[in-house]
Order: sequence, then C-alpha cells, then structure tokens
Amino acid sequence: MQVQQLHPWPTTTAEAEAVQDRLRGRVELTGPVDFALVAGLDVHYHGEDALTAAVVVLDAGTMATVEEVTVRGRVAFPYVPGLFAFRELPALVEALERLTVTPDLLVCDGYGLAHPRGFGLACHLGVLTGLPALGVGKTPFVGTHEPPGPERGDWAPIVHEGAVVGRALRTQREIKPVYVSQGHRISLDTVTDQVLRLAPRYRLPDPIRRADHLARHPD
Repeated sequence: MQVQQLHPWPTTTAEAEAVQDRLRGRVELTGPVDFALVAGLDVHYHGEDALTAAVVVLDAGTMATVEEVTVRGRVAFPYVPGLFAFRELPALVEALERLTVTPDLLVCDGYGLAHPRGFGLACHLGVLTGLPALGVGKTPFVGTHEPPGPERGDWAPIVHEGAVVGRALRTQREIKPVYVSQGHRISLDTVTDQVLRLAPRYRLPDPIRRADHLARHPD
C-alpha cells in the first residue's frame, strides 16, 4: 500500500513538534462506520534501540488473517513525552508500505486525540495513509475521567483542557478499561463500536493482540 511522504523524519524536538502542529489540522473526525479489512499495528523493543514493527491485517467478518508484515529497525528518535510516535513511525510506515492489500481501518497500540498536542500515533498514521485510524491505549495518558461502569461496553469520557478527547472503555466485565481515541476519519462513537467488536474475549482488540504477538515472535 502507499503511504504519503508528507515530511522528512525529524531529528530534534522542535522539528517533531512542528510536524505535529502542521499535520494536526489535517485530522478528520468523521468517516465510515463499516470496515472489511482491519489492520492491527504494534512495536516490540529489543534492548535499548532495536525494535520490530508488526502489521496484521484481518478480515473484519471472520477475524481470519489476510496478511502480516514485520520490519526490524532501530529506534528513530529519543524518548520525549508527547513525541513517542517518532520512535516507531519509520518502521511502521515501512511495514505498511510492504502490504499488498490496503486495510480499511488502522487499529494502533497508542493514542490519537488523547495526546498532549492532540496528535498521537493514530492521528499521524491516519494522516500519512489517508485511512481511518483509531488509538487504543493500555494506560491513561492525558485528561481526566470518571471510572466507567463495570459492564462490557460501559465508558466514561476523557476530558483534556475542557474537550472530550476519548473514552475510558470497558471491553470486558469488571476488567480495567482501555483508553480509546480518534485518530483520523472516524467518529468517537465508531471508535467505541469497533473496539468492542474487535475485542470479543479479551481486554485488547484482537488486531493489536495479534500484532503484539507477531512483533515479539517475528520468525
């Protein structure tokens, strides 16, 4: 599949923040509600600066694997809060470019609007690919929220600087929630519906779980 080269990879904090500020205005917060092919994306770190990026494309109806790709790489950017995506983006983009199919939805292990600059990994990958994208975080990052109810499907809004930027979503009964947010070309209601549909048995959606396993065991 094709990924737009909208900017060179930054080497400084100022350059990275400038990229986020420039691309943030391209994020769209509405889009389709049905997706035939869903891709999970994850990165696993080996030591201090080696990583493996994995993309697993699933048939949304059957959850059968359609295609999977791994890319071994190096950490591309120092650890800076709010700029974590730049560490992983080059390897993830290379993995996406190696796909022979184009997914309809990207499910990212990370954040979208629920980010200090309103432009997390899911937003960035969505804008670069032009595809609908959502973020699923395992821990809260920005904003505040009330505890969601105990049942599967219960959620509470995440509020940051007076705006709703995501939801704390209970995907399994009485299991701690995940933190979902829009990335690009998708509404928050659709994000919620898709994450629940893709997480029928476990806390994390199946596309992310499979990408995580592939990144850990690429051979």
